[in-house]
Amino acid sequence: MRRGLVHLLAWLLATGAAVTLSWWGVHTVMTGTAYDPPRALPIAAVGAATQSPPPLPTPSRTARAHSSASATRSASAKPSPSASKSPSAAASSAAAATPSAAATATGSVKAYDTDGGRVVLDLAADYATLVSATPGTGWSMQVWKEDTWIRVEFTKDADKVSVICAWNAGPPTVDVGNY
Repeated sequence: MRRGLVHLLAWLLATGAAVTLSWWGVHTVMTGTAYDPPRALPIAAVGAATQSPPPLPTPSRTARAHSSASATRSASAKPSPSASKSPSAAASSAAAATPSAAATATGSVKAYDTDGGRVVLDLAADYATLVSATPGTGWSMQVWKEDTWIRVEFTKDADKVSVICAWNAGPPTVDVGNY
């Protein structure tokens, strides 16, 4: 009986040491390689794309107040593009048609809000990368990625919304279509 317990204890210690060594080895190799956290790319709010950049600092208070007042007037003087539509339809169609600019130095990250969800693309000079795609409530999503195009399709019942980005022999172009 005692001999069996000694063998069991030896087996448990050897197995525990092997598992620990294996875990440590895999953890050491995998750290910083395969499972890096995704980089976060900031996206500006939808309304931020229509705002003008802040005025440059000026030496006098009078000139600064005047320039910010004119910037406020020019931003508020723009008419609404779809005054005849309902507010929710106007917001979704305007968001689908106009991408919002990103808050990066290159300005290449753009978000496309559609009825089916949101697609964020990183647009370079001669290619594009899908940053994220999130379906809206009740919508499903499918993504296709090829060498020269990316397609994200949102579906709900008989409704379909596609965001297609293609860059064959030129800069990326994005088309949003409701079917």
